[in-house]
Amino acid sequence: MVRFNSFLNWSGGKDSAFSLFSLIKDKKFRICSLLTAFNSSTKRVTMHGVREELIEEQSRLIGIPLVKMYLPENTDDKTYKEKFKSVLECYRKENVFWSVFGDIYLQDLRKFREDILAEKKVNAYFPLWKKDTWKLSREFINSGFKAVVVCVDSSLLDRSFCGRVYDDDFLKDLPDNVDPCGENGEFHTFVYEGPVFSKKLEFKTGEIHYGEYGKRGNGFWFMDILSAGGVQ
Repeated sequence: MVRFNSFLNWSGGKDSAFSLFSLIKDKKFRICSLLTAFNSSTKRVTMHGVREELIEEQSRLIGIPLVKMYLPENTDDKTYKEKFKSVLECYRKENVFWSVFGDIYLQDLRKFREDILAEKKVNAYFPLWKKDTWKLSREFINSGFKAVVVCVDSSLLDRSFCGRVYDDDFLKDLPDNVDPCGENGEFHTFVYEGPVFSKKLEFKTGEIHYGEYGKRGNGFWFMDILSAGGVQ
C-alpha cells in the first residue's frame, strides 16, 4: 500500500491529537513530523500559550520529530504566509507533499490554508472535516485521551472553565453557544495522555491570568502549565 509522506500541524491540543490518532489508524499516511507555530518572543504556542518545552515533551512521547515555526507577536496573514511557505519549501525538498490539519468545519480557514499550500504544490488533508463535534468530543474522551483546558475566550466562558479537565462534566457545563470542540476558538486544550503517547506526560499547573490577543484585543483567560521535570 502506498503511504503518503505528511506532516501534521500540531498545536498540542485535542483536535491535532485526535487527527494524529485518525492518521495512525488510517495507515495511508506516513507522519514525518509535527509542525508547531510558536511566538518568537515568548516561546509559547501561538494562541494556546503553552510553553515550548511541553510541546517538545509531547513530541518525545509520541515518537515523531517536532519542527518549529517561529512567528512574531500578533502575526498578520502576510507574515504567516511567508513563514509557512518557507517551511513548505523545506518539506518539499524532503519529499513531504501532504499537510494535515485538525480543522472541523471552518470553511474560510480551510480555504486560507489550501490557498497557501497550492502555491507550493503541497496537498491538504483534514481527517476530522465535517464530523459532528458532539460525537467527536465524546470519541476523544472515550478513546482514552486526557486534556486540560489552557485558554478560554472571556466573552463566552468565565475564568472557572480555564484549568479544567476536558471531560464529560466540562462538556455538560458548556453554554449552548459554545462548540464542544471549541472550533470557533472558544477554548483551547493541552493533551497530556492518550493512545498516541507512550506514557502520561506529567506537568504542574501554574497561575491563571488574563490577556489580550489579536488586533482587536480579544480577552482570554490563560492557565500556565509547567514541565514536571520529566515523565513518569
